[in-house]
Formats: sequence, structure tokens, C-alpha cells
Amino acid sequence: MGLLRAAGVVYKPVEQLDLGPDSNEIYVEADIKAPRMGGLLAKIFAWILESRIFGALAFYILKRLNRVHKFISNATVEEPPMFVPLHPYVDLDEQEVIEIDSDASPAERVQQAMNCLPLTSENSLDAFKFSCFRRWTIADYSRAYRNGEITPLKIAERFIDAVHESSSRPLSIAFFINYDAEDILRQATESTLRYERGAPISALDGVPIAVKDEIDCSPYPTTGGTKWLHKVRPCTGDACCVARLRSCGAILVGKTNMHELGATPSGINPHYGPPRNPYDPSRISGGSSSGSAAVVCAGLCPAALGVDGGGSVRMPASLSGVVGFKPTFGRIPHSGVLPLNWTVGMVGVLAGTLEDAFIVYAAISGHLPSHEPTTLPPKIHFPLLNSTNPISNIKLAIYGEWFNDCNEEIRLCCSNAVQLLCERYNWKTVEVTIPELEVMRLAHYVTIGSECSTALSSHLENLGRSEFGWDARVVVDIYGAFNSNEYIKAQKLRYRHMQIHNKIFAKADVIVTPTTGMTAYSISKNALKTGKPWSEPTLMHLAFAMQALCITDYRKPKVFYDILGKK
Repeated sequence: MGLLRAAGVVYKPVEQLDLGPDSNEIYVEADIKAPRMGGLLAKIFAWILESRIFGALAFYILKRLNRVHKFISNATVEEPPMFVPLHPYVDLDEQEVIEIDSDASPAERVQQAMNCLPLTSENSLDAFKFSCFRRWTIADYSRAYRNGEITPLKIAERFIDAVHESSSRPLSIAFFINYDAEDILRQATESTLRYERGAPISALDGVPIAVKDEIDCSPYPTTGGTKWLHKVRPCTGDACCVARLRSCGAILVGKTNMHELGATPSGINPHYGPPRNPYDPSRISGGSSSGSAAVVCAGLCPAALGVDGGGSVRMPASLSGVVGFKPTFGRIPHSGVLPLNWTVGMVGVLAGTLEDAFIVYAAISGHLPSHEPTTLPPKIHFPLLNSTNPISNIKLAIYGEWFNDCNEEIRLCCSNAVQLLCERYNWKTVEVTIPELEVMRLAHYVTIGSECSTALSSHLENLGRSEFGWDARVVVDIYGAFNSNEYIKAQKLRYRHMQIHNKIFAKADVIVTPTTGMTAYSISKNALKTGKPWSEPTLMHLAFAMQALCITDYRKPKVFYDILGKK
């Protein structure tokens, strides 16, 4: 292919980049040459990629069309590579926060998080019966249990009935890959007894929490959305994050559906069915943590765990109308999570409200007890969301061309949201330029693809590709086409973009942009078969402020289970 070699970009040093609003850096729109395929077309494409004769040519054409050669393979990058995004911790001058003891237990952290929340009304469930739509929160469950209005066991029974009913609808919602009614009832019985003794462990005691099937949770196998991975990698116990939730008394209600191997953002799984969007069951809920987003959206759980390597928590949360929170890399232990993308993947939280995401984050965050850090661990701060002094002088960085590169309805909605925040809290926007965004996307794709391919390589040798759904098979084939040169170049670009973002965060507190550029698209019939570092408290303050302004806009999903409310 030497005669056809594509010219590569020569990147100038970061210190020479103009990141101001009048920068001459050109915005390059994403131009992904990878149409959604299903049915016979997906099969044919997979066969071409796996062909000894045509495969190499097909991969070369794909890389060239998608500008991997121009921006990655043949590029000249002077920065050193960054392989693991562990950022040095510095004391951040954050507003309205409280420092948390790093040795506190998960249950103690949950209580400290509850102490940071605004006081809520002690009204009974009946007081909300005829009010506008709202999802029951962790505080609602805890209050109802303490007041004796309902028990965890009764909630578990209603939950099981709702899951069963969701599977027998004309369109199965496919929330779960695995759930065990007997195990759920056992946990609920134990929780009920604790409340009867007046000794609940924490506010999470008896609260149903779902877990993405990429995270170990006994007694279930961990499939990663496949039909085979659990056979070669048996689950031997709880992941650290799950164990911490269990130690708080949470009821782990099962393993949620996901896109096979987290391969694409659609969330459609050809083996277990598509987790449909509760707002419109003919549409996707987004991926890859699709089932986790759907169970929260539909009211089955106030929160669920997901894994995010490139938007897999944030995108389905956006498309399903719930909160998606991905913490800083290293905040949550990764032990017991499938090692599909170990330098980009992070356990995250999907929840109905920011408060619930905060409570679950409080329970699962922190270092492993046996972990011996080579550097001092970062301090843990919680946001004082009950403060009467809203955080001030916040600067929101906006890159106009990127912000506006989305559907018109999304652009208007997000623009109005920013305007509301600035008017209500007297915050300011700062116009910036974020150069090389398309380069950053491609470098991320090479990174996540190479890591996933490496993680699966030994299994592929033994199993071949016949066990995969066709869409995942195509993606895994493409992942395997990246080479060591491209992976190293991607890590050089990773370091480069860390420096670019550090310069932007010297001017502003956060970067604001729509989470997704489009609304949830319809599920095709073919697809059914083929299938700022360390500053979480400031981020939560901003999300809480946004939630407070927009709470009246909540709309009830078409598929919703009021398992805490009166029947």
C-alpha cells in the first residue's frame, strides 16, 4: 500500500495553539464512514473483513476514508504518550464542599452524602399520588421503609411482577439479561428484618439497584452481553463497587442488558433483545449501558450501575432522560469489571436524580482497601447541595461550532438551559476553541478498539468469531486491524489533548456541550437479529442547579412502573 500512502498531519506544539474565540483552528466535523447495518448486509461485510484476499484492502480503505491514516497512522506528534489517564491531584479551590475521611466505610459515606442533601418533606406516599410525574428516589424508599408504609419485601415482590410483565408485553422491553427472583426475595427479607429491628444499615438498605452485565455480581454470570464470555471467564464474586453497595444493604436485583461487548452506542443486543426506550418502545435507549438506563427510566430502580469507556453511561442516560455520571478515572475501583478497555472504561451511575447518583457514588467510590498507591490518593470532597449559598463566579466554556453541531431541537434546548443557568445564578459563558476534536475522537477509537481486541485475543483464538452477533463481529474485526504504531500515536495524542484541556480549564470551570447530537432513533427489524480532573463536587453542583431549573419539564414515560406508590 506504499504507493497509496496518505499524507499525515504534522501537529504543532500545544503552546502554539490559539484556544480563544477568534482562533483560526478549523473545526473538522465528524464524517464517520460506517453506516448502520443489519441483516444480510452485516453478514456480507463481516465476511469481506475476514477474507484473506479482500480483508487487508477493506481495512486500508476504511482507515483512509475515516481519516485514521491522516490524523493518526501517518501523523507526526511530538508529545510523549500517556497510557493511563491518572492525573496528579492538586488541592482544588472548590466552593461549598466538605472533605470526607478516606477511611470511612461505604455506609458512613452514604450517611455523609445524605447530610449534604436538602431536607425533604416527610410526606407519606399518598401525598404524591396525584402530583405531577416524579420518579421515587432513594430518600423516598428509605423514608417509606422507616415509616412502615411499605417493606423491602413488598417492593421486591412488586419489582419481580413488573419485570415479568415487561417481558410479556407485545414489545418486550428486555431490561435484564439475568435476574433471580429467589435471590432478590432473600435480600429483601433480610432488609425487612433489619427495619423491623430498627437497625437499617444505611439509606440504601432495601433499595433496588441494578448492575450492568459487565460488572461481577453474585450469583449471576458476567456475560458482557455475549453468549460465551461467562464460560471462559467465570464470575467468582462481587466486583468491589457491587460489594460496597451490598455492604450498605442495597438489593442487587440483577444484571442489565447491554450492547454485546459494549461495541456500539445503540444498545441493541441480538442475543437478549433490545432494551427499548420507555419513552417510546420503538426506539433505542442508547448504549452500551442500555438496560441500566431503561430500568431507571421506567421506574424499576432509582439507580443502576453502568460502565463508560466512551459515553456508554452518558449517552443512554441522555437518550432515556435520566442522569448519567462518569467519575474521574481512578475514583472507583475497577476490580471485578470486565477488562475490555482498562485505560478508558470507568464504572458510572445512572439515576433518576442527581441526588441519587451522588448517593450511589458515595457508596462505591474510594480506593481498594489493599491498594498501595505510588502517590498520595486524591482527597475526597462531597458537594454541599443543601447550602443556602449557591456556588458563584462559575465560568462555562462553550466552543460554539461544536455546541451547535447537533439537531436543531437539541441545540435550542441546550442553549436555553445555558441561558437559564446564567440568568438564575449570574454565571458567565466563555467562548473557547477546542482544536482537533475529530482527532481526539479517532485517537479514542483506536485506543478503545486496540484494548478490546487485546483483551479478547486469547478467546478469539479458541472460539473463533462464530459466537458473536454480526454487528459485534464486524466491530471486533475492525478493532483487530489497528497496529502498535497507531496505538502509540493515539496515546501521544491523548497526552496532547490533556494539555489542551488543561489550558481550557485555566480559563473556565467546565466545558458545556450537548451530550448527544441527536435524539433516539428507531429500532430496525434487521438490527433485532444481527444484532476537570478530580472535581466531581463542582460537576454535581452544576447538575443539581440545572435539575432544579428544569424539574417541571419531566415527562412520564409510556412504560413506567410505580413499584413504590400505592396500587
